[in-house]
Parts: sequence; C-alpha cells; structure tokens
Amino acid sequence: MLYHVDGERLWARLMAMARIGPVAGDGNCRLTLSDEDEAGRALLASWCTARGFALRRDAIGNLFFRREGRDPAAPPVLVGSHLDTQPTGGRFDGILGVLAGLEVLETLCDLGLETERPLDLCVWTNEEGSRFQPAMMGSGVACGILPFEQALAACDADGVRVADELSRHGYDTEPAPDIGPADCYIELHIEQGPILEASGKTIGVVTGGQGIRWYEIVLTGEETHAGPVPMRLRKDPVPVLARLIDLVQEIGNRDPEARCTIGTVRALPGSINVVPGRVEMTVDLRHPDEAELDVMHDALIQGCGALAKRFPDIALEVSPRWHSPVVRFDATLAGQVKSCCERLGLATRDMVSGAGHDAFHLARRVPTVMIFVPCRDGISHNPREYASPEDATAGADVLLAMVLERAGACG
Repeated sequence: MLYHVDGERLWARLMAMARIGPVAGDGNCRLTLSDEDEAGRALLASWCTARGFALRRDAIGNLFFRREGRDPAAPPVLVGSHLDTQPTGGRFDGILGVLAGLEVLETLCDLGLETERPLDLCVWTNEEGSRFQPAMMGSGVACGILPFEQALAACDADGVRVADELSRHGYDTEPAPDIGPADCYIELHIEQGPILEASGKTIGVVTGGQGIRWYEIVLTGEETHAGPVPMRLRKDPVPVLARLIDLVQEIGNRDPEARCTIGTVRALPGSINVVPGRVEMTVDLRHPDEAELDVMHDALIQGCGALAKRFPDIALEVSPRWHSPVVRFDATLAGQVKSCCERLGLATRDMVSGAGHDAFHLARRVPTVMIFVPCRDGISHNPREYASPEDATAGADVLLAMVLERAGACG
C-alpha cells in the first residue's frame, strides 16, 4: 500500500521555520549555536514533543527525537539533516531534511502505523561550517571522525569558541557524542545544483559525494603608507594574491569534474590608503575521484611553493584545514530508493553530490543514502534558494516509503 505525507503541513512548517532569522530576499541567517539557531531548534522541539517524541541531546549539540518501535532494542532507522544556515542562506538547505523527517514521524502517528524499529530524527550541529570550521562538525564528532576536543576549540571570526557557545546553551552537561548502533541513515536534501531541474526528474538517487579539501593561505608582507613608498620598494602581498587566484582557477579548469573556489579574501589592516601587510584567503577544492583530488592538492601546494620562490619578500603559508574523502553510499539502499520511486510514479536519476553533507560522515559508520529533490535554477546558499511544494512533498513521500521499508510497518 502507498502512503503519503501531508504536504500542506510540511510546507507550513518550512515557512514557519523561515520566519526565524530572516534576511532580505526570503533568505535566512541562523548561524551555528547563535540565538537564532537555538530558536529554530526550540521551534522544532515544540512540534516534536507535542507529538510525544522523546528528545535526546549530546555534548556537541546534536538533537535526536525518537518515535519508539515495537522492539525498542532494535537499531533505529535514522533520518534528518541540519537547521543551521549560511549568513545569507535559503529556506530549504538542510531544513527540508529535518522537517520532512518530522512529517514522516507524524504521518505514521496519524495513520496509526507502528514500526518494528525505532525511528530517530537527527539534527546535526554546524553542518554548514560558515561560523565554525570544519563543516559537518556535529556528525563528524558523533561518528568518531572529528576529534571532540578539536571541535570544541574551533573559534569564529570574533574568537568565540564552540565550547563557549555549547556551554551558553547548556549542551556541555549532555552525554558524549556517539550515534551508537543504527540500521541505516537516510537524508533528504535539495540538490543545490541544476541537474534534476534540467533533466526533468523529480528525485535524485545519490550514489556518493565528491571529495573536498579546504585550505587557508596567508600572505605576509609589510604595511606601509600608500603614498610615499615607491612600488618597487614595497612588500605588498596583493600581487601574489592575484597570481594565487590565477593558480586556483587554472587548477579548476584543467578538468571538467573539478571544482575550485576562493570563498574568502581579507586584506589587513583594511584601509584604503595602507598597503596591506597581510592577506588571508580560503580555497575549496572538490572532485568526485580521490586520486584526481590528490592531483589538485599537489598542484596547489607546488604552485604556492613556486610563488614563494618568485616573491621572496612575501611569506606564503598554506594550511590544509579539512579533508572529506570521496564517499560511496550503500548500493542496497540506493536500489530501495529507486524501487520506492517506481511505486510512487516518480522519475529518478542517479547522481553524485557536489556539496558536502552530514551523510558523508554517517556513511563511514552505517549504511547511508541520500535523496535529492530539485531546486529552482540550481541555486543554493542564497536567499533565492527555492524548492516547490510539490517537489518537497514528493521527496518526503519517498522518505516515508524508505522508512517503512527499513523500519517495518506493523499495522
């Protein structure tokens, strides 16, 4: 028998969550462990506890809402995503996966369906990595991939530590992070790219994810007045920055599967009439083949070394900050997603995720799969991010079918 979620309720919840931390253009700003992030979590908790779902928190701030199964000792089926956003993020990135998970749990209650296994709705801390680095922090710690102490010591741009914010919100007294045993993890997400929309498909069956490497690069010269000092006597890091930008673009353009991004550039002290003494920048490298990602890494390191020799008056320091290896999701789960979509009459295509997700970490601990739905014009991390009510509902229907497949409907 086919079951369907309440699409109107799901959409209403998405719009209600979007009213917390709004920014211009229908966007959202709920940075990790900010007051806005906590307000969004509190709203979710109010909906969950009203339906009798028990809340468990851990010391990195992850949330787990449980709907019990007939066998409380059975490893649970995990669903979920994240509620934190980019500084000018959208209303669907992560949020759809969380609220669709809630909708699945509520639909089972509405239908009076019991499952053999328990169901856990997961909300992971700091998936975005916009306030604290690295990204996917809560899932990384809970899966034993990121050292807890390293996560606690991470600071934002104002020097505020993750540990400080966890303590401020009362997470520091919670149990140590650990996902424990689980049957599987299923994450619904917007694609964050244009492929599904362009191909006219409703569901992306995600078979894996690109490898990601993050770097910080610091160029150190000498501050001086913009007027009196001749160009040839300056120790100006900006000309080296220009060549670094070219280097990164060259690395990205060598291979159509490669992705290279310079996400932040900061010249210090940041005055119009001062030659900067320091330039800080970040680089994001991605590729679906780990060996090719290693080639890109080598090209960046060697290119920076060549620039350091060419400009001996400028100190150039490259610091690798994070590496998320190429991920392969569980083939059995991917096949079950396709079967569920066939029963629901939804067109699918296999995909590799270009973005990083908490599912990447979960895949190293339990069988994992992701389900994508289209987003308009492929735009994400932007207030214009949009998924239609119909596609959001379709994705939640697939999630519901997968939960019943894995958890076992009892009646």
